[in-house]
Amino acid sequence: MIEDKFLTRRELAGFIIAIVALAIAAMLPVLNTGYILSLGVTIAMYTVLSTSWALFSGPTHYISLATAAFFGLGMYVVGSGIEVLPFPILAIIATCAGAVLAFLIGVATLRLSGIYFVIFTLGLAEFIRQIVTWVQTTMGTSSGLYVLINIEEKTIYWRLLCLAAFVYLIGWGINRSRLGFALRIIGNDEEVAKHSGINVALVKVLLFMISGSIAALTGALLAPRWTYIEPTIAFSPMLSFLVVIMALVGGAQRLWGPILGVIPFALVWDLITAQFPNQTALMLGIAFLLVVYAIPNGIGGQGAKYWAKFKHWRDFRVT
Repeated sequence: MIEDKFLTRRELAGFIIAIVALAIAAMLPVLNTGYILSLGVTIAMYTVLSTSWALFSGPTHYISLATAAFFGLGMYVVGSGIEVLPFPILAIIATCAGAVLAFLIGVATLRLSGIYFVIFTLGLAEFIRQIVTWVQTTMGTSSGLYVLINIEEKTIYWRLLCLAAFVYLIGWGINRSRLGFALRIIGNDEEVAKHSGINVALVKVLLFMISGSIAALTGALLAPRWTYIEPTIAFSPMLSFLVVIMALVGGAQRLWGPILGVIPFALVWDLITAQFPNQTALMLGIAFLLVVYAIPNGIGGQGAKYWAKFKHWRDFRVT
């Protein structure tokens, strides 16, 4: 059968479930245009960011905290050019800018790994934020930019849903390709990957560029949501940490894992920021520790582990 050549039964079932879920999610703006829609935009945003983050960091085990740098870059591309260029063109420019920045970071950090890579990517967003602030101060302008374009929140939501679907298709394609195979080898043992003839540098940079360009495009799509953007909002390190935590909660080793962490964590985080606005950093630190120690493999990993045990028990009962 044709589907056996292109899709396994499990993958086909996954596609059907994904299409149904996407269709249901797309109905949200029709049912509610208030708080629920706003929360839906937030969930869609983190779904895209966490999943794109996991495309690189999941198989390679490189913890990147550069999401805020790419996201903020996308926002500022739109904010800087919205008066002279149409929004679709700016979104394309933001995507390309994110890819270029990711390429430069990748080339500069090829020899870094572990905590050194984490520290570098964490400092990147702050470095770019300081540069943007200095440029705006030097030019005598305000510290922020107005994004004066009439795009409804429901339109932003639908665009993010389409982007999320696109990211999942990219991830599915990568997992089935030689690139995905190379990534898994790199994640297991980078030295073995090098001796196997894999161009480790090229693979890492390419995946980092894909992840960075998606994050930048997400920032561009969300820029109209904030009428006014400034460096502290666009390049907030909190965003990078939230993306990592959500991906780890769901399980970064699986393509569908991050969304399992995004939905519950986004709901809880929304409640925390409303009830404890001055303790968000403390709450974030506690959440990070709990995730690392309580569910190191994420919800997806734990679920797969219990499912394997159940199948073993079922097969044992049958025999």
